[in-house]
Amino acid sequence: MKKRLFLITMMLVLPTLMISCATTGDLEKVQAEQKMIDAKADQALKDAQAAKTAADAAKVKSDESSARAESAIKAAGEREKAAEEKARIAEENARIADEKAKKAEDAFQKSMKK
Repeated sequence: MKKRLFLITMMLVLPTLMISCATTGDLEKVQAEQKMIDAKADQALKDAQAAKTAADAAKVKSDESSARAESAIKAAGEREKAAEEKARIAEENARIADEKAKKAEDAFQKSMKK
C-alpha cells in the first residue's frame, strides 16, 4: 500500500517538477512561437475576409446575371407571342385576300359570259 502511494506521489511530483523548471530561453522561445502563431492567425483572418468579400461580389454578379437572363427569357416569350399573333393575322389577311380574289374572278367570269 505504501509502495503504491509512493509511486502515485512520484508520478505526480516528478512531472510537476520538470514542468516548473522552464528557463528564460524556453519562455522566450514559447513567446516567439506564440507571436508567430498570432501572426499566422491574423493573416488567415485577413485571407478569409478577402475570400468572403470576393464571394459576396461573385454572388452579386451572379444574381444580376440571373435577373438579366430571366428578363431576356421573358422578353423572348413576349416576342414569340407577338410573332405568333402577326403570323395569325397574316394568315387571316391571306385568306381574306384569296376570298376577294376568288370573288373578283367569279365576277370577271360572269361578265365574260354576258
